[in-house]
Amino acid sequence: MNNLKTRDKLLSKVAADFIGLDTVYKTADGRKSRRIYLDSTASTLMMRAAHDAVEAFYNHYANTHSILHFSARISSEQYHWAHERILSFLKADPEIYTCFFTGSGTTSGINRLARVFRDYRPDRHIALISLMEHHSNDLPHRKHAKKVIHIPLNSHKGRPGCINMEALENELKNNKGSVNYVAVTGVSNVTGIINPIYDIAELAHEYDALILIDGAQLVAHLPVQMSGHNNPNRNIDALVFSGHKTYVPGSPGAVICRKDILENIEPEEVGGGMVENVFVESYEVKTTFPDREEAGTPNIPGAIGLATAIDVLDRIGMQEIFEDEEKLVLTAMDKLQKIPGVIIYGEIDCHICPRAASISFNVKGMDHGLVAAILNDYHNIAVRNECFCAHPYVKEMILDDLLDAAETIAEEDIEEVFKLKSGMVRVSFGLYNTMADGDILEKALIDITEKAASYAAQYHVDGNGNYCHNHFKLERENHFSVSEFIDTYVGG
Repeated sequence: MNNLKTRDKLLSKVAADFIGLDTVYKTADGRKSRRIYLDSTASTLMMRAAHDAVEAFYNHYANTHSILHFSARISSEQYHWAHERILSFLKADPEIYTCFFTGSGTTSGINRLARVFRDYRPDRHIALISLMEHHSNDLPHRKHAKKVIHIPLNSHKGRPGCINMEALENELKNNKGSVNYVAVTGVSNVTGIINPIYDIAELAHEYDALILIDGAQLVAHLPVQMSGHNNPNRNIDALVFSGHKTYVPGSPGAVICRKDILENIEPEEVGGGMVENVFVESYEVKTTFPDREEAGTPNIPGAIGLATAIDVLDRIGMQEIFEDEEKLVLTAMDKLQKIPGVIIYGEIDCHICPRAASISFNVKGMDHGLVAAILNDYHNIAVRNECFCAHPYVKEMILDDLLDAAETIAEEDIEEVFKLKSGMVRVSFGLYNTMADGDILEKALIDITEKAASYAAQYHVDGNGNYCHNHFKLERENHFSVSEFIDTYVGG
């Protein structure tokens, strides 16, 4: 009990200590209020502990790969710790797995592994992915695998849920010996639906296919165990996640992969740090991990900040974090379902498909961009809209809405109107969100649905298809400009 109380206390402390929680903007009706940040699936806010750890580290900053002066030794030790901490957090046996960092979040890591998997088993040309994937876990496989097969989702009363395991097994069975790997998201970035990744891994391994998990929306919200399962077929071969979705904007992506998959394939990125020797006519790649996978000077502060956040999350306990966020998501979804005109997408019965972090919806008779603009301009609620880099998934869910709209649209206007209607509004939660944030969202959506025509009259669509307020602009006092900051610094 004492341990649980300690964790609850730490959770409360950390959740209230994120940079940007107290940011205030003036809204279109003249009120000043605190921003309600509900866009964490795109990027989270910065955890204060991670920010402060990096700030403290900068006093000792130097490049890594040396221990001959104090700062280089400290940098090398802490950068090494960052790799080890992420492996332990994900319960990935360090004898079997390595962790290395990549530049642009999950995207660069999945591109890297798509090439690695292609070269690891060149005789196997098929990759299987689900229909709910973000473009980052779809396009790299289309580019590097000879053939990609998209696996459909379970459907309950017309609502898409998790990946269809029967369809997955049929493809594995029908293409046995040709399927190289299965790549699937742990949590959908659109609906927050959680896939049964260990069941998928077990099924893939039974047919001698590898398993790659897009962990971008998984790692910050649920406990993950990559190895050590009683049934080794439930182990995960590789997982990639993003630091900027794990409470450390500016940090790198992380790749966790079995060493035996990587060790016989020369990395495509070459340069300093990953070679043992370089001669005039040849060079020798290091055999040690993660050095051979990280060419050039890495993002040392970013990696240390990410590992700091991971360490803090681990001390709180990911199961406790998941249960706390689950209550928030389910309560918000229950409130939204009761608002007339609000349509929530994806399976809404969480006993059938559990959810984490995200809810996507539309308001009948209103374009997603208009709803998102009103939430921001009048209620200071930051959300995201459109297709969230998951076009096939989103368009499948809103197909009926588009067909209904087509019946009333003149043929010459279809392309322009469809662009405005092809999407959803997404609210997504992080460690720092509270039940009060959900209440504010509920009140805002009730207000919007009741005053839809009045609000719509205040907006126009610009040349880029964005809904813009006819009169309201972000006030200068609320604005931020890097160049103005520099001018003040230099002038001061």
